[in-house]
Amino acid sequence: MDEIRLRSPAFSDHTLIPADHSHAQGDVSPPLEWSDVPDAVTELVLICEDPDAPGGTFVHWLLAGIDPGTESIDAGDVPTEAAVGRNDFGSQGYGGPHPPVGDEPHRYFFRLYGLSEASGLKDGFTGEDFRTAVEEKVIASGTLVGTYGR
Repeated sequence: MDEIRLRSPAFSDHTLIPADHSHAQGDVSPPLEWSDVPDAVTELVLICEDPDAPGGTFVHWLLAGIDPGTESIDAGDVPTEAAVGRNDFGSQGYGGPHPPVGDEPHRYFFRLYGLSEASGLKDGFTGEDFRTAVEEKVIASGTLVGTYGR
């Protein structure tokens, strides 16, 4: 599988996500940038999830239908063509980090996948829909991990 280079101007891999991008401070998604998307990719999809959540993995952000020629997403933005999924807070769009007070900082995995064919996902899709739609289609991926505690 090919590797997509995923990064953010707001934080480095395995470092603290700024509070501006937390659930308590307005749920503004962080800016993301990427490179090295293979020519064979027909669609990019994005998931952000917290595997350290008390009830199991918690989905914070889902995007699908991103044009493979796109190279970044600005803070608080969504690509025009993208389908926006429903996070585990129950709302559509980005839901920032919000671990329980006193927990060790949680890890937030931003994963960008390059697909060999269209996912078919439409606005309002869930994390389960995402996993089902992308399995068997991923030909490239990139991961950026941020941390956050309260």
